[in-house]
Amino acid sequence: MLPLFRLLARLPLWFLHLLGAAAGWLTFAASRTYRERYRANVRSSGLAWCDARGGIAHAGRMIAELPWLWLRPNDKALGATVSWDGAELIAAALAQGRGLVLLTPHLGCFEICAQAYAERFAAADAPAQVPITVLFRPARQAWLRRVVDGSRGRPGLATATASLAGVRQMIRALRQGQTIGLLPDQVPPQGLGVWAPFFGQPAYTMTLAARLLQQTGAVALLIWGERLSRGRGYVVHVLQAPEIAADCTPESAATAINLAMEQMIRLAPSQYLWGYHRYKQPRGLDIGAAPKSPAPPVLPAANTPQER
Repeated sequence: MLPLFRLLARLPLWFLHLLGAAAGWLTFAASRTYRERYRANVRSSGLAWCDARGGIAHAGRMIAELPWLWLRPNDKALGATVSWDGAELIAAALAQGRGLVLLTPHLGCFEICAQAYAERFAAADAPAQVPITVLFRPARQAWLRRVVDGSRGRPGLATATASLAGVRQMIRALRQGQTIGLLPDQVPPQGLGVWAPFFGQPAYTMTLAARLLQQTGAVALLIWGERLSRGRGYVVHVLQAPEIAADCTPESAATAINLAMEQMIRLAPSQYLWGYHRYKQPRGLDIGAAPKSPAPPVLPAANTPQER
Protein backbone atom coordinates (compact mmCIF):
# COMPACT_ATOMS: atom_id res chain seq x y z
CA MET A 1 0.00 0.00 0.00
CA LEU A 2 2.87 2.40 0.68
CA PRO A 3 3.92 2.50 -3.03
CA LEU A 4 0.33 3.33 -3.95
CA PHE A 5 0.27 6.10 -1.33
CA ARG A 6 3.47 7.54 -2.77
CA LEU A 7 2.05 7.41 -6.27
CA LEU A 8 -1.17 9.16 -5.24
CA ALA A 9 0.81 11.84 -3.39
CA ARG A 10 2.29 12.96 -6.69
CA LEU A 11 -1.09 13.58 -8.30
CA PRO A 12 -2.62 17.07 -8.33
CA LEU A 13 -5.15 17.83 -5.62
CA TRP A 14 -7.99 18.41 -8.09
CA PHE A 15 -7.53 14.92 -9.52
CA LEU A 16 -7.41 13.32 -6.06
CA HIS A 17 -10.64 15.09 -5.15
CA LEU A 18 -12.23 13.87 -8.38
CA LEU A 19 -11.24 10.28 -7.61
CA GLY A 20 -12.36 10.69 -4.02
CA ALA A 21 -15.80 11.97 -4.96
CA ALA A 22 -16.38 8.92 -7.16
CA ALA A 23 -15.14 6.60 -4.41
CA GLY A 24 -17.44 8.27 -1.89
CA TRP A 25 -20.53 7.64 -4.00
CA LEU A 26 -19.45 4.06 -4.77
CA THR A 27 -19.09 3.38 -1.05
CA PHE A 28 -22.51 4.89 -0.38
CA ALA A 29 -24.07 2.70 -3.09
CA ALA A 30 -22.28 -0.47 -1.99
CA SER A 31 -22.81 -0.35 1.78
CA ARG A 32 -26.36 -0.55 3.09
CA THR A 33 -25.21 -0.02 6.69
CA TYR A 34 -23.32 3.14 5.75
CA ARG A 35 -26.28 4.40 3.70
CA GLU A 36 -28.77 3.87 6.51
CA ARG A 37 -26.55 5.49 9.14
CA TYR A 38 -25.84 8.46 6.87
CA ARG A 39 -29.53 9.07 6.17
CA ALA A 40 -30.51 8.56 9.83
CA ASN A 41 -27.91 11.08 11.03
CA VAL A 42 -29.10 13.65 8.49
CA ARG A 43 -32.75 13.14 9.51
CA SER A 44 -31.95 13.58 13.21
CA SER A 45 -30.15 16.86 12.45
CA GLY A 46 -33.28 18.41 10.96
CA LEU A 47 -31.37 19.43 7.83
CA ALA A 48 -32.72 18.88 4.34
CA TRP A 49 -31.22 15.98 2.40
CA CYS A 50 -30.16 18.32 -0.40
CA ASP A 51 -28.01 20.28 2.09
CA ALA A 52 -26.20 17.22 3.43
CA ARG A 53 -25.87 14.79 0.52
CA GLY A 54 -22.71 16.52 -0.67
CA GLY A 55 -20.99 14.93 2.30
CA ILE A 56 -21.02 11.62 0.42
CA ALA A 57 -18.52 12.95 -2.10
CA HIS A 58 -16.59 14.92 0.52
CA ALA A 59 -16.06 11.78 2.61
CA GLY A 60 -14.30 10.27 -0.38
CA ARG A 61 -12.31 13.45 -0.99
CA MET A 62 -11.14 13.36 2.62
CA ILE A 63 -9.63 9.90 2.10
CA ALA A 64 -8.20 10.67 -1.33
CA GLU A 65 -6.37 13.81 -0.20
CA LEU A 66 -4.55 12.05 2.65
CA PRO A 67 -1.54 10.90 0.58
CA TRP A 68 -1.10 14.47 -0.68
CA LEU A 69 -1.27 15.80 2.88
CA TRP A 70 0.69 13.12 4.70
CA LEU A 71 3.54 12.72 2.21
CA ARG A 72 4.01 16.40 1.45
CA PRO A 73 7.73 17.19 1.98
CA ASN A 74 8.45 19.23 5.11
CA ASP A 75 10.23 21.87 3.05
CA LYS A 76 7.27 22.29 0.66
CA ALA A 77 5.09 25.09 2.02
CA LEU A 78 1.33 25.05 1.71
CA GLY A 79 1.54 28.64 0.53
CA ALA A 80 -1.42 29.76 -1.53
CA THR A 81 -3.11 26.37 -1.14
CA VAL A 82 -4.41 27.62 2.22
CA SER A 83 -6.03 30.92 3.14
CA TRP A 84 -7.27 32.02 6.55
CA ASP A 85 -10.47 33.46 7.97
CA GLY A 86 -10.07 34.50 11.60
CA ALA A 87 -6.32 34.02 12.07
CA GLU A 88 -6.30 37.14 14.23
CA LEU A 89 -8.25 35.21 16.88
CA ILE A 90 -5.39 32.73 17.17
CA ALA A 91 -2.81 35.51 17.31
CA ALA A 92 -4.74 37.23 20.11
CA ALA A 93 -5.09 33.98 22.06
CA LEU A 94 -1.39 33.16 21.75
CA ALA A 95 -0.51 36.64 22.99
CA GLN A 96 -2.16 35.80 26.31
CA GLY A 97 0.34 32.99 26.92
CA ARG A 98 -2.25 30.81 28.65
CA GLY A 99 -2.21 27.97 26.14
CA LEU A 100 -4.71 27.42 23.34
CA VAL A 101 -7.14 24.55 22.68
CA LEU A 102 -8.37 24.27 19.07
CA LEU A 103 -11.58 22.26 18.69
CA THR A 104 -12.87 20.92 15.37
CA PRO A 105 -15.57 18.41 14.43
CA HIS A 106 -15.34 15.85 11.61
CA LEU A 107 -15.95 18.70 9.17
CA GLY A 108 -14.10 19.50 5.98
CA CYS A 109 -10.36 18.78 6.01
CA PHE A 110 -9.38 18.71 9.67
CA GLU A 111 -5.90 17.41 8.75
CA ILE A 112 -5.07 20.70 7.05
CA CYS A 113 -5.80 22.75 10.19
CA ALA A 114 -2.79 21.50 12.18
CA GLN A 115 -0.42 21.73 9.21
CA ALA A 116 -1.59 25.24 8.35
CA TYR A 117 -1.29 26.33 12.00
CA ALA A 118 2.26 24.96 12.26
CA GLU A 119 3.30 26.76 9.08
CA ARG A 120 1.83 30.11 10.15
CA PHE A 121 2.31 30.21 13.93
CA ALA A 122 5.13 27.75 14.73
CA ALA A 123 7.61 28.31 11.89
CA ALA A 124 11.03 29.77 12.54
CA ASP A 125 9.99 33.09 10.99
CA ALA A 126 6.65 33.27 12.87
CA PRO A 127 6.29 36.11 15.40
CA ALA A 128 5.33 33.82 18.30
CA GLN A 129 6.74 30.42 17.25
CA VAL A 130 4.20 28.45 19.30
CA PRO A 131 4.07 24.73 18.38
CA ILE A 132 0.91 22.63 18.27
CA THR A 133 0.26 19.13 19.63
CA VAL A 134 -2.62 17.14 18.15
CA LEU A 135 -4.42 14.19 19.72
CA PHE A 136 -4.75 11.10 17.52
CA ARG A 137 -5.32 7.37 17.60
CA PRO A 138 -2.43 5.38 16.11
CA ALA A 139 -3.25 3.36 13.00
CA ARG A 140 -3.37 -0.40 13.39
CA GLN A 141 -1.32 -1.14 10.27
CA ALA A 142 2.43 -0.71 10.81
CA TRP A 143 3.05 0.84 7.35
CA LEU A 144 0.25 3.37 7.87
CA ARG A 145 1.56 4.23 11.33
CA ARG A 146 4.91 5.13 9.81
CA VAL A 147 3.25 7.34 7.20
CA VAL A 148 1.07 9.11 9.75
CA ASP A 149 3.89 9.60 12.23
CA GLY A 150 6.06 11.11 9.52
CA SER A 151 3.29 13.45 8.40
CA ARG A 152 2.21 14.66 11.80
CA GLY A 153 5.74 14.94 13.15
CA ARG A 154 6.46 18.09 11.14
CA PRO A 155 8.38 21.13 12.40
CA GLY A 156 6.18 22.85 14.96
CA LEU A 157 3.69 19.95 14.91
CA ALA A 158 3.80 17.17 17.52
CA THR A 159 1.39 14.33 18.21
CA ALA A 160 -0.10 12.88 21.39
CA THR A 161 -1.67 9.44 21.44
CA ALA A 162 -5.13 8.93 22.91
CA SER A 163 -3.76 7.60 26.19
CA LEU A 164 -2.92 8.78 29.69
CA ALA A 165 0.60 9.63 28.54
CA GLY A 166 -0.88 11.64 25.67
CA VAL A 167 -3.15 13.58 28.01
CA ARG A 168 -0.19 14.44 30.24
CA GLN A 169 1.73 15.57 27.16
CA MET A 170 -1.10 17.94 26.21
CA ILE A 171 -1.36 19.34 29.73
CA ARG A 172 2.38 20.08 29.71
CA ALA A 173 2.04 21.80 26.34
CA LEU A 174 -0.81 24.01 27.56
CA ARG A 175 1.01 24.96 30.75
CA GLN A 176 3.95 26.04 28.60
CA GLY A 177 1.63 28.35 26.66
CA GLN A 178 1.52 26.11 23.60
CA THR A 179 -1.42 24.94 21.45
CA ILE A 180 -3.23 21.61 21.26
CA GLY A 181 -5.86 20.36 18.83
CA LEU A 182 -8.51 17.67 19.16
CA LEU A 183 -11.84 16.49 17.74
CA PRO A 184 -14.41 16.61 20.56
CA ASP A 185 -17.09 14.80 18.53
CA GLN A 186 -15.15 11.53 18.64
CA VAL A 187 -16.80 8.83 20.76
CA PRO A 188 -14.45 8.45 23.77
CA PRO A 189 -13.38 5.18 25.39
CA GLN A 190 -15.26 3.67 28.27
CA GLY A 191 -15.74 5.88 31.30
CA LEU A 192 -14.18 8.95 29.68
CA GLY A 193 -17.34 10.72 28.60
CA VAL A 194 -20.86 11.77 29.49
CA TRP A 195 -24.18 11.73 27.64
CA ALA A 196 -24.96 15.05 25.98
CA PRO A 197 -27.33 16.04 23.15
CA PHE A 198 -25.94 16.23 19.63
CA PHE A 199 -28.38 17.15 16.87
CA GLY A 200 -31.29 16.11 19.07
CA GLN A 201 -29.95 12.71 20.10
CA PRO A 202 -27.98 11.64 23.18
CA ALA A 203 -24.36 11.11 22.19
CA TYR A 204 -21.58 9.81 24.40
CA THR A 205 -19.25 12.82 24.47
CA MET A 206 -15.69 13.21 25.66
CA THR A 207 -15.00 15.30 28.74
CA LEU A 208 -11.31 15.72 27.92
CA ALA A 209 -11.65 19.07 26.14
CA ALA A 210 -13.45 20.69 29.07
CA ARG A 211 -11.12 19.15 31.66
CA LEU A 212 -8.05 20.46 29.84
CA LEU A 213 -9.53 23.95 29.75
CA GLN A 214 -10.56 23.88 33.41
CA GLN A 215 -7.27 22.46 34.68
CA THR A 216 -4.96 24.76 32.73
CA GLY A 217 -6.95 27.97 32.24
CA ALA A 218 -6.23 27.80 28.50
CA VAL A 219 -8.16 29.68 25.82
CA ALA A 220 -10.45 27.73 23.46
CA LEU A 221 -11.22 28.44 19.81
CA LEU A 222 -13.14 26.60 17.12
CA ILE A 223 -11.43 25.75 13.82
CA TRP A 224 -12.27 23.89 10.62
CA GLY A 225 -10.78 23.53 7.16
CA GLU A 226 -13.16 24.27 4.29
CA ARG A 227 -12.36 22.22 1.19
CA LEU A 228 -12.70 24.39 -1.91
CA SER A 229 -14.14 23.07 -5.15
CA ARG A 230 -12.04 21.87 -8.11
CA GLY A 231 -8.99 21.24 -5.93
CA ARG A 232 -8.35 24.95 -5.38
CA GLY A 233 -7.19 24.39 -1.82
CA TYR A 234 -8.60 25.15 1.59
CA VAL A 235 -9.81 27.97 3.82
CA VAL A 236 -9.08 27.58 7.54
CA HIS A 237 -11.90 29.20 9.51
CA VAL A 238 -11.42 30.21 13.16
CA LEU A 239 -14.39 31.05 15.41
CA GLN A 240 -15.01 31.92 19.02
CA ALA A 241 -15.70 28.96 21.33
CA PRO A 242 -18.16 28.77 24.24
CA GLU A 243 -16.66 29.64 27.62
CA ILE A 244 -16.23 26.68 29.94
CA ALA A 245 -16.26 27.95 33.54
CA ALA A 246 -14.09 26.30 36.17
CA ASP A 247 -17.19 25.11 38.06
CA CYS A 248 -19.06 23.91 34.96
CA THR A 249 -20.25 20.30 35.27
CA PRO A 250 -19.03 17.70 32.76
CA GLU A 251 -22.56 17.37 31.36
CA SER A 252 -23.04 21.11 30.91
CA ALA A 253 -19.60 21.52 29.35
CA ALA A 254 -20.15 18.62 26.94
CA THR A 255 -23.56 20.02 25.97
CA ALA A 256 -22.10 23.46 25.26
CA ILE A 257 -19.25 22.03 23.18
CA ASN A 258 -21.62 19.76 21.24
CA LEU A 259 -23.83 22.73 20.43
CA ALA A 260 -20.79 24.65 19.19
CA MET A 261 -19.92 21.68 16.97
CA GLU A 262 -23.49 21.65 15.63
CA GLN A 263 -23.30 25.32 14.75
CA MET A 264 -20.05 24.80 12.86
CA ILE A 265 -21.50 21.84 10.95
CA ARG A 266 -24.54 23.89 9.95
CA LEU A 267 -22.17 26.34 8.26
CA ALA A 268 -21.20 23.67 5.72
CA PRO A 269 -23.32 20.53 6.18
CA SER A 270 -22.19 19.19 2.81
CA GLN A 271 -18.66 18.76 4.23
CA TYR A 272 -19.55 16.90 7.43
CA LEU A 273 -18.95 13.15 7.84
CA TRP A 274 -22.59 12.18 8.30
CA GLY A 275 -21.64 8.53 8.03
CA TYR A 276 -19.56 8.72 11.22
CA HIS A 277 -20.98 6.42 13.91
CA ARG A 278 -21.47 9.28 16.37
CA TYR A 279 -24.21 7.66 18.46
CA LYS A 280 -22.59 4.31 19.15
CA GLN A 281 -22.19 2.93 22.65
CA PRO A 282 -18.67 3.27 24.09
CA ARG A 283 -16.84 -0.03 24.07
CA GLY A 284 -16.66 -2.05 27.24
CA LEU A 285 -18.87 0.25 29.30
CA ASP A 286 -22.15 -1.10 30.65
CA ILE A 287 -24.21 2.07 30.58
CA GLY A 288 -27.63 0.69 29.74
CA ALA A 289 -30.06 2.86 27.83
CA ALA A 290 -29.07 6.34 26.80
CA PRO A 291 -30.77 9.09 28.84
CA LYS A 292 -33.14 11.62 27.35
CA SER A 293 -31.55 14.78 25.99
CA PRO A 294 -31.58 17.85 28.27
CA ALA A 295 -32.34 21.21 26.70
CA PRO A 296 -29.12 22.63 25.20
CA PRO A 297 -27.86 26.09 26.20
CA VAL A 298 -28.20 28.96 23.76
CA LEU A 299 -24.98 30.04 22.07
CA PRO A 300 -24.56 32.99 19.74
CA ALA A 301 -24.98 31.98 16.12
CA ALA A 302 -21.85 31.82 14.01
CA ASN A 303 -21.47 33.64 10.73
CA THR A 304 -21.99 31.62 7.59
CA PRO A 305 -18.94 31.64 5.28
CA GLN A 306 -19.50 32.87 1.76
CA GLU A 307 -19.94 30.26 -0.94
CA ARG A 308 -16.80 29.59 -2.93
